[in-house]
Amino acid sequence: MAVRIERQGKVATVVHSRPEARNAMDPDSADALTRAFLELDSDEDTAAIVFWGEGGAFCAGWDLKYAQAFTDAGRFESEIVERLAFPAADGTTPRGPMGPSRLEMSKPLIAAIEGPAVAGGMELALWCDIRVMAEDAYFGVYCRRWGIPLIDGGTVRLPRLVGQGRALEIIMTGRKVAADEALRIGLCETVAPKGQARAAAEAMAREIARFPQGAVRADRASAIAGHGLSVQEALRREWQRGVHTIATEGAAGAGRFAAGKGRGGDFSEI
Repeated sequence: MAVRIERQGKVATVVHSRPEARNAMDPDSADALTRAFLELDSDEDTAAIVFWGEGGAFCAGWDLKYAQAFTDAGRFESEIVERLAFPAADGTTPRGPMGPSRLEMSKPLIAAIEGPAVAGGMELALWCDIRVMAEDAYFGVYCRRWGIPLIDGGTVRLPRLVGQGRALEIIMTGRKVAADEALRIGLCETVAPKGQARAAAEAMAREIARFPQGAVRADRASAIAGHGLSVQEALRREWQRGVHTIATEGAAGAGRFAAGKGRGGDFSEI
């Protein structure tokens, strides 16, 4: 099975396992990953999700052995253009070429990156909220050399993380971006020792999962949705999400604080 879910309490890890192909994406894996993330997003017992590629590679992009079939123009039209096109009117958006990258998740999602996250694999990592990279992991628009453009969020998400000029330089040159540079420019949030990206990502996920989740998800949603809005509109939406969460979750938390840890002003264990 190329995709499986492993659970530790409220943290679930989605494992993509095609090590023989450096976890390059084929249609079966793309479909299975999409199903796995949809399942976890609706699972009440899951608070945070980690995405990891087994065997020392996060994802080497689209499976070019599969893509060779698209020298047949008719097959390309039916399997890619028609199957994955955004609907012309209101309708269900199909999965992305790399699988789950068009999903709008409601829960925290952390990429645990070992080895290459290149081409479409980089786009999958950009889809996640947070990226934890092993010290020898790397990004790169390696599809540049094959004449394949970014069609799964790379040109949308990368400029939002690192700025337009830096994003264009990375996109157009197709060069390697090592973990230390990724950390410096804001393309990842944490660098872990080689082989420890999954453990570090799961530790972070457990830290997130221990909090009341209504507030975590409200703040996450506001931070994501506020991009590109005017300050006033973003403030309005933040208020709407936040005030509802205070009513449903925050008031009870304040009561627990007043009854216990908050007495004496000691915040050290919060």
